[in-house]
Amino acid sequence: MATPLLRIGTRGSPLALIQARELQAALAAAHPALAAPDAVEIVVIKTTGDSVTNRTLAAIGGKGLFTKEIEEALLAGTIDVAVHSLKDMATVLPPGLAIACHLPRADPRDAFVSRGKQRFLDLPPGAVLGSAALRRQAQALRARPDLRVVPIRGNVETRLRKMEEGRVDGTLLALAGLQRLGLEHVVAEILPDDLMLPAPAQGIIAMETRADDRKLRDYLVPVDHAATAARAAAERALLAALDGSCRTPIAALAEIDGGGRLTLRARIISPDGRDCHEATCVGAVSDAAALGRDAGAQLRAEAGPGFFDLPIPEGTPV
Repeated sequence: MATPLLRIGTRGSPLALIQARELQAALAAAHPALAAPDAVEIVVIKTTGDSVTNRTLAAIGGKGLFTKEIEEALLAGTIDVAVHSLKDMATVLPPGLAIACHLPRADPRDAFVSRGKQRFLDLPPGAVLGSAALRRQAQALRARPDLRVVPIRGNVETRLRKMEEGRVDGTLLALAGLQRLGLEHVVAEILPDDLMLPAPAQGIIAMETRADDRKLRDYLVPVDHAATAARAAAERALLAALDGSCRTPIAALAEIDGGGRLTLRARIISPDGRDCHEATCVGAVSDAAALGRDAGAQLRAEAGPGFFDLPIPEGTPV
């Protein structure tokens, strides 16, 4: 077998592999040499987040659990580029690494899935909702404080199976992931932003490289999507300003209108859903990161000291 020109590192879940192939196809379309058989190798790497499924993400360290081992392979030179769901990435990258490219953003909204396709607000009092994301838990409880929310872990298919087995009455999943997997038919309802604002960077596939690998970064230039990069910059700057992690319920969505103005809506919520603060910042696309920082500062000032020190609900995933 010929030595590949490019090695893409990824998690091994069905969704992660689809995302890696999406990058492979984009690169092949931009560079004929990468369209040749065996020109690109997809290298599967098991991460801590994939290995430890009997504890919540918040309990075992938060963001970075799905990227750590892949980033180590990148720094070691055993892969050339890493493909990530951007919402899984920490805001501060390991020294020597950089985000070099974003593919066009898919639909960032959350989908509600339930047995019998019951809608979220129609769930009976005391119904059991499964979600491992504090952001989803908090917003769900804000709308439906009567629900019993339990953590649920595993890839998309595993969580759907657990729901069908009756462990939970419903669950919340990223619409983008369901669409990429061809599972739109399981969606009972796409939740509106006022009820369930997405996670920062949800629906974005990002490529990480060694910062000094100019050749590889040049490969990625033709497939980088500028509007998605700007939206990501605003949302991740907000996260950085709030020290966001899996232990902090933070939601945000940046959108660009036809006139080139970027609007960032952001929300922080206490884990029980009772205390909620929101901010909206509007400005030029070129000021995306500054808008994110401004929104973060507004939310910090409004929430006051101690907001992010609130106790995190514990529990064993179903």
